[in-house]
Amino acid sequence: MDRRAEIMILDDEPIVGDRLRPALEKCGYRVESYTNSREALDRLSAKQFDVLVTDLKMKGPTGIDVLRFVKDQSPVTRVIVITGYATAEQAKESIRSGALDFIAKPFRISQMVELIGRALGEPRP
Repeated sequence: MDRRAEIMILDDEPIVGDRLRPALEKCGYRVESYTNSREALDRLSAKQFDVLVTDLKMKGPTGIDVLRFVKDQSPVTRVIVITGYATAEQAKESIRSGALDFIAKPFRISQMVELIGRALGEPRP
């Protein structure tokens, strides 16, 4: 990797960012974490990220809204949708809207780190 990959985590539960951020930073990524989807959309308007990890259900714009915005603004950004309320229809909608993957909570931190590495095209250890 020539430069450090830029990762955004968006989840209205602060614990998700609090747990993922240090694990991803340890891998050498630059990570920004948000709990408010409107603030995240403002940041996404100003900066392109390599990977976005977004919760599906949030107050204000939903994860699908954020996903669609990102894919419109930056088609190369890989988006991983996470949710505690997974349904087959939500997974299909996420993938149809451009998500790389759809993961149900709870997930293992190591699982997410591996998925992000694959999204970035990094070789497996």
